[in-house]
Amino acid sequence: MMKKLFNTSIGRLRILAILEGISLIVLVFIAVPLKHVWDIPGLSKSLGPIHGALFLLFVFNALRVGVEQQWKFKEITWKILVACFIPFGTFYIDYKILRKIDKE
Repeated sequence: MMKKLFNTSIGRLRILAILEGISLIVLVFIAVPLKHVWDIPGLSKSLGPIHGALFLLFVFNALRVGVEQQWKFKEITWKILVACFIPFGTFYIDYKILRKIDKE
């Protein structure tokens, strides 16, 4: 299954969605509270740029795959782009949209 994900552009987008989602959750629910409540900024300083890079990779790849697959922007692409701003959003999009498209 994992090998298949690396072989297709939608599969690679799914991997980025999961990684971006995990980094956002860790950042919001662990790193930021550590920084602001307990004054421990180390995780936030190191994870912030990693999450930023994953976010940009996800956005650019979502746009690239949308053009490549000829998705209608109003039907699929915008939902995928909005999902990366919401904690757990990329997991939902992976489950509801990307997984089904990848099976086709």
